[in-house]
Amino acid sequence: MSVDASFLRLVRIMDELREKCPWDKKQTIHTLRSMTIEETYELADAITLNDWQGIKEELGDILLHILFYSKIGAEQQEFTLAEVIEEICDKLVIRHPHIYGDVQVNDEEDVKRNWERIKKEEGKKSVLSGVPVSLPAMVKAMRIQEKAKQVGFEWEKKEDVWKKVEEEMQELKEAENEQNKHNIEEEFGDLLFSLVNYARFLQVDAETVLEKTNKKFISRFTTMEQIADSEGKDLRKMSLEEMDAIWNQVKKTNTIP
Repeated sequence: MSVDASFLRLVRIMDELREKCPWDKKQTIHTLRSMTIEETYELADAITLNDWQGIKEELGDILLHILFYSKIGAEQQEFTLAEVIEEICDKLVIRHPHIYGDVQVNDEEDVKRNWERIKKEEGKKSVLSGVPVSLPAMVKAMRIQEKAKQVGFEWEKKEDVWKKVEEEMQELKEAENEQNKHNIEEEFGDLLFSLVNYARFLQVDAETVLEKTNKKFISRFTTMEQIADSEGKDLRKMSLEEMDAIWNQVKKTNTIP
């Protein structure tokens, strides 16, 4: 089946569900919101795991949500599905003048700078205005830094960024010594922000690698629980040294891709 035929089939199904299904008929943009967020995170999980079957499935779910919002938008006489599609097509053409115009670019950084410049010309008051408020904090930090980079607000070398990390670590220790909770929180936040910045210079996605570490810890910890249970032991009654011995055993055998 062609892409056109498959897409139109899904549109027809969405129309039928909205008309005939009691659950679908009741949904609003507000009731869908939390489900859309959940579907997005499920896609993110599948991507982290390189689960191509899962990615395919979750993309379908998100595509359905896009059609659902568009259907509600048409019912409210706010916009149509065709207008949604045309608007993103127009945006892509306008923001890629090196493809659809006569602008010359040398690399991806030139493309990003052009993108931000065009957004400003479209009326954006700040280069940071496009960062969603509800983004997870680590993702938001990375996006803020990437956007600031497009106007030249960026360290030149990763060594300079690491010096900033060390500076923030020292300031955190000083705040801790002073027992000032407000300053401790502020300096800890500054340290995290600097580490995200250093991750960018290492070409590492801080959010993705932290999630991989989370998954690794969960896998190793649950394995440690299973080993302790098989030996008739209760983690809550074990010493840290006993648990650490099992942990080191798990580390040798439990590897996470």
